[in-house]
Amino acid sequence: MTTIKDIAKVAGVSTATVSRVVNNGPKVGPKTRDKIIQIMHELGYTPNANARALVTRKSKTIGVVIPEISDPFFASLATGVEQVARETSNQLLLSTGKISAQTELEAIQLLIEQRCDIIIAHSKLIADDTLVELCQQIPGFVLIDRHIEAVKDKCIWLDNIEGGRIAARHLLSLGHQQLAVINSHYEIEDPYLRLQGFREEVEHSGIEASNEPLIVKHEPSLRGGELAAQALIASGKPFSAIFAYNDAMAIGAISVLEANGYRVPQDVSVLGFDDVMLSQYSRPKLTTLRYPIQQMAKHAAQLARAMALGQPLSTAASQSYVPELIQRDSVKPLPSSS
Repeated sequence: MTTIKDIAKVAGVSTATVSRVVNNGPKVGPKTRDKIIQIMHELGYTPNANARALVTRKSKTIGVVIPEISDPFFASLATGVEQVARETSNQLLLSTGKISAQTELEAIQLLIEQRCDIIIAHSKLIADDTLVELCQQIPGFVLIDRHIEAVKDKCIWLDNIEGGRIAARHLLSLGHQQLAVINSHYEIEDPYLRLQGFREEVEHSGIEASNEPLIVKHEPSLRGGELAAQALIASGKPFSAIFAYNDAMAIGAISVLEANGYRVPQDVSVLGFDDVMLSQYSRPKLTTLRYPIQQMAKHAAQLARAMALGQPLSTAASQSYVPELIQRDSVKPLPSSS
């Protein structure tokens, strides 16, 4: 069966452009529109009636796009959207994007074809221009964990720069100056922004340039944290505290540190990010920055639903969130700062 993806490939355009032609949407030039229609005829493509119906009638579904289901962070995101779906007697449709521009766009397109007029998308790699077009095309389309200035009224995002600053400020306040950062190697903005904030705070503190943080990048997982910690130890450079990109990396790092004779937090303090449930049950319990993703997801779903229904929007709540420091047992002051 021919799909929109097949049409887009032959025509040399994005699936979003083909979707606009299918739905008789704007911003497609006459030559491109005619070309796409001709290819549809040649390939025997029959537009999905459900997709065409998106612009003319409402469904009782809320769609959410996340990178994967197994990650606790994204499971919390989906749970937040599901709560709104239940409260409003809607069904939840889940589609996964796998942190790839192509699969993210395909995941969104799948929801469109299922007549989802309310869509909350966690997209890190689709180009800004394409997401702006989708926001303009679909009234109930909202981005979560992404800020695009042109459509900021349809974005719910975390201030990652401030998160990095909070992490550095906390460790510095406890006397730590030999710092290390275990960061994600994914080419997305979150790791860069957190590191930017962390570095800015360290520079602002005035500590010597020789104490610039050690930085290791790896996959943002338990295994990635283990490998990153091994690299830090192998570097032979001293560090008294680690700021990890997420809780999984932090917990993976702790296991390697303790296997190599380091006590956490007596010898090395470890600070995570996200505050997933596992952080409360690690040993030691993980000090971390709480990413209120479930609250943000509920906010995004409520915003998307209001926009889809043409309802007035509340201006009381900020669409930018700041992470909260959660102090547990994996970070402690240096002895000289006690």
